[in-house]
Amino acid sequence: MANILEIQNLSKNFQGLKAVSNVSFTVSENSITGIIGSNGAGKTTVFNMISGVLLPSEGTITYCGNDITGTKAHKYSGLGIARTFQIMKPLRNMTVLENVLSGAMFGRKKISNTKEAREYAAEILKFTDLYDKKDMYPKEMGTPFKKRLEVARALATDPKLLLLDEVMAGLNPTETDEAIELFLKINNEGITILLIEHVMRAVANLCEKVVVMHHGEKVSEGTPSEVMNDPYVIEIYLGKEEQ
Repeated sequence: MANILEIQNLSKNFQGLKAVSNVSFTVSENSITGIIGSNGAGKTTVFNMISGVLLPSEGTITYCGNDITGTKAHKYSGLGIARTFQIMKPLRNMTVLENVLSGAMFGRKKISNTKEAREYAAEILKFTDLYDKKDMYPKEMGTPFKKRLEVARALATDPKLLLLDEVMAGLNPTETDEAIELFLKINNEGITILLIEHVMRAVANLCEKVVVMHHGEKVSEGTPSEVMNDPYVIEIYLGKEEQ
């Protein structure tokens, strides 16, 4: 299977401090790949470089065979890359439908008028089980639905690659299972997913490959089973046993 994304020797320095050092991995087309690691491991910094929010200090980002290193973030939706943020950022004074409509208007779909955009946004809301909340405002919804709205707005841009930043944080087990079901459904539509996640049950149920980061470096890579049985990964997450 071809790689949709290739990360090579990615590094990021902040005023001399190396936040990410020499990280390389690939993401296969139509796969679900996870990035895990403790807080401060550099996961979100990697995401921010991949999504154009931060310029890498070193390294290259190749997407669909093209070097996109340094591409401005506002051009990403046109390339077919969408992302969610760890801190939810809904358009608070717009309804759920209008939030998703904003994604539809600025994505890859060649939408010619508002009516067409509304119809497409309604389709996305049905797909994500948010249609019955289309006239609500984000502040009227609980966290699980706000997170789902963030995903729906990203989906409305018609991405080939979806970057999910801890979208299951704060969800209870039932809500997590519903989120897993949604992401599998999205992936079945041919959308590749790269996600950062702390909920290991979700990682195990979703990901074909997992990249483990620690102190800004990639320390392990493999299937969920392989990385969860890696002694060093166990040590990072659980701490080293006293001898």
